[in-house]
Amino acid sequence: MSASLTDNLPEPLKTIRTQPLFVMRLEVRKLQIIGVTPVALRRIGVVPGGQFEGDRLSGEVLEGGSDWQMVRNDGSTTLNVRLVLRTTDGALIGMTYQGIRHGPADVVEKIEKGEEVNPASYYFRINPVFETASTRYDWINRILAIGAGHRQANGPIYNIFEVL
Repeated sequence: MSASLTDNLPEPLKTIRTQPLFVMRLEVRKLQIIGVTPVALRRIGVVPGGQFEGDRLSGEVLEGGSDWQMVRNDGSTTLNVRLVLRTTDGALIGMTYQGIRHGPADVVEKIEKGEEVNPASYYFRINPVFETASTRYDWINRILAIGAGHRQANGPIYNIFEVL
């Protein structure tokens, strides 16, 4: 019998390595409920601000971001987010990400009510990409990132990692 595709993979393809990028906390206003559209239940979370902190960059999330969410028939919530980050030295970085959040119905119900739940009791992941004109942070234009989130009453907190 021939070897499997996995057996023949070069070492760099067998695992994914990451390194911490930053932790980000967002404030989110009360959701604007568009309603049930032909696609899903649509709602929008306006982001009036937040902060992010890491070894290579830290700063604030500027007002004006938004999270266009879809609550699907299977109970999962998909996110489509656009934010502007301002670093402590004044550079502006555009950050966009898609994400998905799902879990047991009782846990999701508590999240929707703004109640505290254990972050291990549900799945909440994002995939940020970045864009900046800053020469100091030019490296961020060429990375992919992943993040794990936790929804708290006033907004989410994420731990974001650069994929190496």
